[in-house]
Amino acid sequence: MYADNELLFPHHVIPALKKLRGARWEALVDRVLALPEFHEEALAFMLMMVRLNGCVPCETDSYRAMRGCSACAIQTLRRYKGDDETLLAAYDQALGDVRQFAELRPMMGIITQNSLIQRSTA
Repeated sequence: MYADNELLFPHHVIPALKKLRGARWEALVDRVLALPEFHEEALAFMLMMVRLNGCVPCETDSYRAMRGCSACAIQTLRRYKGDDETLLAAYDQALGDVRQFAELRPMMGIITQNSLIQRSTA
């Protein structure tokens, strides 16, 4: 009866969103998919989608949840009235929020751009 759904927007749904907007959106999706799941940019993308989709109040017995996270995210992006610049601004805001969280809680294991650079030079 229930689809596979998550508590919050899952990383594995990101590829399904690639062709739903313009070229800059597609480039963002490609960039995020090339990174580890716990990289700050991947987490920022997921946080942005949590905010857009309204994942926090989603109930497991709601119509949206029963359809699954992928269908919900696709529908949200298709219905989104803003342009891609607005979406990218929402992503930038989420990235700032993730970076701030990672800075305050280094023990969480969030991969930052700086930690990737340090690994490659070591």
